Amino acid sequence: MPWLRSYPDNVDWNAALPARPVNELLADAVRHFPDNPAINFLGHRLSYRQLDDLISRAAAGLQYLGVGPGVHVGLYLPNTPHYYISFFAVLRAGGTVVNYSPLDAERTLEHKIEDSETEVMVTLDLAAFYPKMASLRERTRLQTLVVGGMTDFCGPGVTPGADQLGPAVEVTFDESCVAFSQLLDNTGEYRVFALDDAESTLAVLQYTGGTTGAPKGAMLTHGNIASACAQLKEILEVALTPGQERVLAVLPPFHIYALMINMVFGLSMASEVYLHPRFDAPTVLREISQNKITTFPGVPTMFIGLLGHPDTPQHDLTSLKLCNSGGAPLPTEVQQRYFEMAGCSLREGWGMTETTTTGTFSPMGAEPRPGSCGIPMPGTRIRIAPLDGSPGTLAPGERGEVCISGPNVTVGYWKRPDATAEAMTDDGYLRTGDIGYMNEDGYLYIVDRTKDMILCSGFNVYPRTIEEAIYEHPSVEEVSVIGVEDAYRGQAPKAFIKLKAGAEAFDFAELQAFLEPRLGRHERLQAMAIRDALPKTPVGKLSKKELYEEERLNLVSQTA
Repeated sequence: MPWLRSYPDNVDWNAALPARPVNELLADAVRHFPDNPAINFLGHRLSYRQLDDLISRAAAGLQYLGVGPGVHVGLYLPNTPHYYISFFAVLRAGGTVVNYSPLDAERTLEHKIEDSETEVMVTLDLAAFYPKMASLRERTRLQTLVVGGMTDFCGPGVTPGADQLGPAVEVTFDESCVAFSQLLDNTGEYRVFALDDAESTLAVLQYTGGTTGAPKGAMLTHGNIASACAQLKEILEVALTPGQERVLAVLPPFHIYALMINMVFGLSMASEVYLHPRFDAPTVLREISQNKITTFPGVPTMFIGLLGHPDTPQHDLTSLKLCNSGGAPLPTEVQQRYFEMAGCSLREGWGMTETTTTGTFSPMGAEPRPGSCGIPMPGTRIRIAPLDGSPGTLAPGERGEVCISGPNVTVGYWKRPDATAEAMTDDGYLRTGDIGYMNEDGYLYIVDRTKDMILCSGFNVYPRTIEEAIYEHPSVEEVSVIGVEDAYRGQAPKAFIKLKAGAEAFDFAELQAFLEPRLGRHERLQAMAIRDALPKTPVGKLSKKELYEEERLNLVSQTA
């Protein structure tokens, strides 16, 4: 385990990572800091005592609707208190949480509902949420909707920021459509179900998908989530103090990164979590400077947005202790510029849905290693396997598939033993699909995804290498590189670029000249396209799926 030589003195790789019921993580904070603010939603606060009471009431209400062990409850919600209350209430009632993305297509939602066996869905009365779920209830196994509204926690007045989620629509409440406020209308006395085996008891079904195939439900147990939270505490307790931190939560909670970093870990530390419906650069800057935010987890596109915003120099960001980037590779140029701007290191970690978001970390106090996503988390082992699937572990510096094992790693895919078997090695490691290498000090470098690798004239070409080079151009704000068909090379790279506001444009020949000393001949671009915006996932990271589909349709039209 070469990474042990890089471990800080205050972090123990062999630290205890107990498999506990997830609700115990919140209970610790409630017991020690009952009157501290837990959630700050657009200026409206809930203390830990109040949050705990609402969760108990929601748990009792859910049990009245039939929720208990084996019952799956969907959360189709944005970043509002409804999500935080519902998540813990479902688990407290004995059920399992199934997360749903508001940006999913209706047929994707239908697949997830049927595949996951979701019976109850919690959502909002907004035009972007309720009509779709009302329609799906009519033709799927869904039995009951629980529908909340923005006024549940903001009151009837106009609250700045609440309109970001769009208008409300009329809802007809009946036995199969219950108001969120009605769910809470009880004494909070719920039946307690003993959780004897946290390591194997399912807590969350988190769907994950690639460029092809239907999404698969990664089964995350109470033990997975509690262990991942313990890992985060072990690596961050040197920088963060329980009961004193203020977390800025703009990432959507249905994504595993936000679920773990902002909600589970944030609340377990008795932090005050500032909830915002979505990322908005002026609002984020104002929130950090006015409320002295100490922790801001984000994705690279958010930090790029702050770097390029004209108001950034006018705000005091010195309260920040920890800025963590995840969800997508962090360009080295962005990491360096952010430190110069904020005076706070932008730390990169690596993880995925199947690892309950934790995988590697960049040690606090250590010099950042540009291009590296850090060293393995406590209790986690990582090895680099040959890309051809043969057994063995590659030597330091050799590129292969990143494989990981640990208490945070999923027990498998819901109702997909075939996919589970394919994803796991014989010795219990998860094949991540990421291509990377580990240096002699145990630092991991992610090169690309196996599915994004471009086979160019027999050479393996990695889009991230090209993207890093293009990011060095002073006019570039964002870039995505994909492989497209090439009559001579088989495949070749194409770059899709968004320019900075007011930046000087360039043509393809000028970009080629800029990249000539930065890339190998086999990495040369076939083409580029300048776009006003690049496609992104619901969590805000750059998405290549739409670009692949666009190129496929272009090819079809050319050959028709």
